[in-house]
Amino acid sequence: MESFYTDKAQVRRSFEKAAQTYDGAAVLQREVADRMFERLELVKLAPALMLDAGCGTGYAGPGLRARYKDARLVELDLALSMLQVAAGKLGLLERVFQKRPMQLCADLEAMPLASNSLDLVWSSLAIQWLNEPDTVFREFHRVLKPEGLLMFSTFGPDTLMELRGAFASVDGKPHVNRFIDMHDLGDALSHAGFSAPVMDMEKIVLTYADMKAVMRDLKAIGAHNVAVGRERGLMGKAAFQRAEAAYEKLRREGRLPATYEVVYGHAWKPTPKPGFADGRQVIEFRPRPQA
Repeated sequence: MESFYTDKAQVRRSFEKAAQTYDGAAVLQREVADRMFERLELVKLAPALMLDAGCGTGYAGPGLRARYKDARLVELDLALSMLQVAAGKLGLLERVFQKRPMQLCADLEAMPLASNSLDLVWSSLAIQWLNEPDTVFREFHRVLKPEGLLMFSTFGPDTLMELRGAFASVDGKPHVNRFIDMHDLGDALSHAGFSAPVMDMEKIVLTYADMKAVMRDLKAIGAHNVAVGRERGLMGKAAFQRAEAAYEKLRREGRLPATYEVVYGHAWKPTPKPGFADGRQVIEFRPRPQA
């Protein structure tokens, strides 16, 4: 296993611990979800069953339910405490009239959902915690009905490049999680069987008073370093101060930047073509109409 791969057990533990502090620090996560909703406005869709894959504390749920009033929502997350926070946000009317989402505590790469059961899979800033996109895209493809839509966002390689560079000046260990390039994600979508994937990217820069504030925000949302090859003990004071000094060189107008490369994608599951079990396709010939 590569040293930069994420440790899934640690991912779960991090988000379990962060459930109560997540909403207070998840400014970027809410902004990205809002921008995904703007993109969803351009899509014609009338789902009956939809999935929020990696729902966190349930920010996207009200928007999805408001947009698709006749649809049933399933919220899925790896961390049970995140789902509990999401459930606690439901109002009385939602509880009384049973409009509450169904909830599943499960792994995105092995979802306990029937094949061809969903019309929409929505996933905002979740799949970056997985090491390879191929498995989760195949799983999304499996649970979607033909003509179902996958819409997702994730982080690209330039995310937290300032923090990564600061630590790289101290040692060669992974202190910041690795993120996958947009073009590789598009290729993985095609390999999983999706048709005509559409990808785009933008960079959002947050600013902080100091490097410790960047790291506090990451910890508050459960997004601190979970690489397999991460340093297990605390970094020494002198080494940390060298990293801080490297980051300080980027200070502009009294603030330190933290860049996030946000990747957006959507793709459809095509209707299967008629064929045989061995993969041969049926080619239909029709006689030309008589003049």
